[in-house]
Amino acid sequence: MSCSIGPAPHKPRLLVLASTYPRWRDDPEPGFVHELAKRLIDDFDVSVLCPHAPGAAGNEIMDSVNVIRYRYAREKFETLVNDGGIVANLKRAKWKLLLVPGFVLMQAWHAWRLVRANKVDVVHAHWLLPQGLVASLLGVPFVVTSHGADLYALKGRLLDALKRFVVRKSAAATVVSSAMRDKLEQIGADISKVSVLPMGVDLAGRFFPDASVVRSRDEILFVGRLVEKKGVEYLLRALPEILRQWPSAFLTVAGFGPDEPRLRAIIGGLGLSQKVRFLGARPQAELPALYRRAAVFVAPFVRAASGDEEGLGLVLVEAIGCGCPIVVGDVPAVTDVLGDAVADFSVDPCNVQALTKRVVDTLTNVEGASIRASSLLAAVVGKFEWTDVAAAYA
Repeated sequence: MSCSIGPAPHKPRLLVLASTYPRWRDDPEPGFVHELAKRLIDDFDVSVLCPHAPGAAGNEIMDSVNVIRYRYAREKFETLVNDGGIVANLKRAKWKLLLVPGFVLMQAWHAWRLVRANKVDVVHAHWLLPQGLVASLLGVPFVVTSHGADLYALKGRLLDALKRFVVRKSAAATVVSSAMRDKLEQIGADISKVSVLPMGVDLAGRFFPDASVVRSRDEILFVGRLVEKKGVEYLLRALPEILRQWPSAFLTVAGFGPDEPRLRAIIGGLGLSQKVRFLGARPQAELPALYRRAAVFVAPFVRAASGDEEGLGLVLVEAIGCGCPIVVGDVPAVTDVLGDAVADFSVDPCNVQALTKRVVDTLTNVEGASIRASSLLAAVVGKFEWTDVAAAYA
């Protein structure tokens, strides 16, 4: 008598469409799409189609995910996505509007070819536009996820109609915060198929407290892209008054983006050059050390003039995961992170006096800040740990 093992069951083929995606390992660009994709490989045969960028490989296997980067211009001009995001890049350099048709058409062409050649079973489109629109034309069931800028910053009757069309054509849609679901309802989208499901944070393996690290009494930390909606300008304008009340304080800025020259000019004008340090873009692996040593993490989120605002703010979850006290701008999305405690940690960053008071209170009341940070940590673990988030998406 002989026994044999039959072929492994076929995994459904999943094609992920994205714009923002790591160009290489340890790329400081936001990596949440890849973090989700690599956690779906047990359930799906995962391929990602994303735009090419200077210095990136055209095709590679990254953490068992097949990453295909399509060309949409000559390499030196493939700058629509990175270093600030599409919306910020278009605002900074109007000529990049010329890149948009090629960006969308080449993505659609390559997606169509992949769907036909690989017999794709399901598509996950990150961002309503343009990826969701592309997915809606492929003839394959798709899930679409909106992250914020695609919903808030892309405004107008035609664009709102396209968003409604994408949601209607999708098999399911997700948004990363309750405020975004409300926004979809405001523009008339069918929210019966829309779920609130955030991206995740590696709270078990990377962003966790370390009791051996001595927390600073003076360091104020900001982490994120240097774009208008992050609100760094308001933190800088509050810094002189913070220093008057807490002279030994200083600000560390970990991030990059198109607003950096303007922010440096503000620093110079306020005479703060010796009190603000720019670290530039830092890979994810280096961020826990920053969160663990800072006295307070400040994320002064605001609504930009374009209407763009934070969809969720995963940096906030990262800081909480590392036990760091926080102060955050009072945009609607942060309620999904802070829950009933939102009033205890959020503030209108445009109100310099209110922002100053929150930061100084955190710097002066170390024990109380630590207790509040610990209570937040217990609240977020169950909502944002990647294992649970990926299972829900799967």
